[in-house]
Amino acid sequence: MRRSIPSTQALACFEAAARHESYTRAAQELALTQGAVSRQVMALEEFVGVPLFRRTRHGVALTPAGETYARKVRHWLLGMERDTLDLMAHQGSGGTIKLAAVPTFATRWLMPRLPQLAQQHPDITVHIDVQTRPFLFADTGFDAALYAGTPEQVRNWPGIEALHLMDEDVVPVCSPRLLDRATQRAPGRAWQPLPPQALADLPLLQQSTRPQGWVQWFQSVNVDAPRAMDGPRYELFSMLAVAAAQGMGVALIPPMLVESELARGELVIACAQPLRGERGYYLITPAQQAPSAVLQTFSDWLKTMAQQAMG
Repeated sequence: MRRSIPSTQALACFEAAARHESYTRAAQELALTQGAVSRQVMALEEFVGVPLFRRTRHGVALTPAGETYARKVRHWLLGMERDTLDLMAHQGSGGTIKLAAVPTFATRWLMPRLPQLAQQHPDITVHIDVQTRPFLFADTGFDAALYAGTPEQVRNWPGIEALHLMDEDVVPVCSPRLLDRATQRAPGRAWQPLPPQALADLPLLQQSTRPQGWVQWFQSVNVDAPRAMDGPRYELFSMLAVAAAQGMGVALIPPMLVESELARGELVIACAQPLRGERGYYLITPAQQAPSAVLQTFSDWLKTMAQQAMG
């Protein structure tokens, strides 16, 4: 069956002309004549039966339909270029995954484990871009997403399959120096986690996206803490981790996101009372299509890594 697809040359000329809103500048970019670009765009308009440009005193401008189509064509061309480069790079073996991910989880949990993926599956390459909100896969070039959200948010994300990786439990962490000052610990004496009540008297670091975090934690351990919402606010877990490591206060952070700091002794668990969060971490994939072999391999590997992390 003959497909209703214009020529790649016509689409490339249209995309360049749309981006510059100029046939002349598009021609310079593509090493063509202005007339060649104009003919390609006219052929495309005839093919689709819709005006894509309108003449102005200063040249050409996109019609509303042209603006919408230009965005889609640009996305298609970028995807085609990416896939072609991937094919050339891998010479037909393995493949790549373009992953959208929440930044702290990607930086602090996924990326330290990617060398293991490279060792086990050297023919798989993972490209990572930051994306914190749900999106439509059809409007992007992403193959999958690492998402942090509530079960309800995941259920309301249309057209996806979700693999639950782990829950986002948080624990109080801080610098050992802060506890030394707060508890007047004698030099050389072994450090022990504090009781929950003791944390109510320490400076607390707040997360701006979860202003009730400390309130919920103190409620879960039945401690009255009038200053539970007091303290400097930071948006990301990574910011909280740095502030806590510098001795600025106690922060509620998932231990899996501060593995390195805990291992180096820059942070310690101030109180071994976790708060089970409402959010979890998920691998999100499009529901309309079966996953590729590369994506299925990555999904299986990621699930194994999550199970190991949770013990």
